[in-house]
Parts: sequence; C-alpha cells; structure tokens
Amino acid sequence: MLNISLDLLTQVGDITKRAGKEIMKVYETDFQVEEKTDKSPVTKADKAAEELIIRSIRSGISNKYPIISEEAFEDGHAPDVTGTPFWLVDPLDGTKEFVNRNGEFTVNIALIDVGKPVLGVIHAPALGLTYWGAEIGVFSQNGDKEERTIACRQAPAGGLTAMVSRSHRGDDMETFLADYNIADEATSGSSIKFCRVAEGHADIYPRIGRTMEWDIAAGHAIVHFAGGNVTDMDGNEMRYGKPGFENPNFIAKGPGVAKAT
Repeated sequence: MLNISLDLLTQVGDITKRAGKEIMKVYETDFQVEEKTDKSPVTKADKAAEELIIRSIRSGISNKYPIISEEAFEDGHAPDVTGTPFWLVDPLDGTKEFVNRNGEFTVNIALIDVGKPVLGVIHAPALGLTYWGAEIGVFSQNGDKEERTIACRQAPAGGLTAMVSRSHRGDDMETFLADYNIADEATSGSSIKFCRVAEGHADIYPRIGRTMEWDIAAGHAIVHFAGGNVTDMDGNEMRYGKPGFENPNFIAKGPGVAKAT
C-alpha cells in the first residue's frame, strides 16, 4: 500500500484550490450549459478544471500513475488501471448545483491503490471549504483559516442525523431510512455529504442510484480515515477500478451506526 506523505496531501489540496478558482471564474459569468450523452449537464468550468488538474498532477506531482477523470472518460479516454495505483478525478462534482448557483459543488481528487482510496481531497470553492484525508490524518479548512483535525462522531444515543441528496431522493430512500433511528435530516449537494459525516455533523449518508467511482472515492477516503466506512448495501467496502467504473448503491456512515432493533 502506498505511503502518503503530508506534503503530497498538501500538494493535491493546492491543485483542488487552483481548479476551484478556474471554476469560480465561470460561475461568476453567464455561462452556457451543454448536455452529455447521459443527459447530465456539463459546462466549460468542468473542462477548465479538469485540464488544470490533469496537467498539474502530471507536471507537479508525477506522471507515473494513470488518471481516470470524468470528462476525459466521457470522451473515451480510459487508460488501463490494472495492477497499478491510479488517480480518480471529478473536476466538478454537483454540476446541477453549479447550474442552480447554490454553491454546493466540489472538486474531488483521490488516489487509489489495490482497489482502495489512500488519499482524498474535496474542495468546495463557493463555500471556501477544503477537506483532506489519508492515513496520516484528516483535516478541514474554512477559507484561509488554520486547518483543523476532524473525525466522525460515535452514533448518538438519541438518534442519527442523515445526509440526503438535494437532487436525488425517492421512495427507495424513504424505505431505507425507515430501518434506522433517524432523529434529523440535512440536505446537501455533491460530495459535501461525505464531509459532513467525516466531521461529525451527520452520521449516515445513503445513496440509492447511479454514481461513478470519481463521484465518491475522495469522500470515501475522508470518511474512512476519519473513523467511518463506506460500503455497499451488503456491508462490503466499496472497491475501485471496477469495469466501467460504476458503483453499486452505497452507505457512508460513522462508527456505531446500525439499523434500529
């Protein structure tokens, strides 16, 4: 398993912040929205951020490992990741939130080794929030303030706080949540939901529906190293480098979270 240094974690965080600045340049204009083959929205912010991230990883960190990035994958560029560590990049997670201008969109970068995320960084440029996660530690930063260490909380005896998607919710989600002692719910877009679990503001984040590996790998790293876990619905830890890079339904949760008895 790769040994992740604090310097590497910081370098990746700096890349997400620079990508965030490119995104905000577009966010503050009257931008155009295009439609991808899967009918999801895409803007020039997605593409500008992706170009910066890929260029920065290859020139500033290393060209050793392949990069799987959302927009490049959409264009048919999917290098072989068999038997090697690789990067997973979502240059703009939450494009719907970006289009709706509610600020809840992120830049996600993860490094995968032996099917598991060993590094994850999430930056929310409109909110000024950044989260880093690796075995060396899990940190958050608000704007230019000093970074602070974060951790998942133990499941509260009085009931759980569930993170639910602002854009994806249906009857299946209601059925799932009914099995848990939910005292409160909070909504958010993009991978911010993982961060809320990792910093102890929420306890469980289930996702029922289609997601891709680059959507969740950085969040998985942050939750995992903060003391939680991210599993499929059968309790198996999520794996990366799957054919097609598509995920099953999953649950991110803090320690002690279990179904109500």
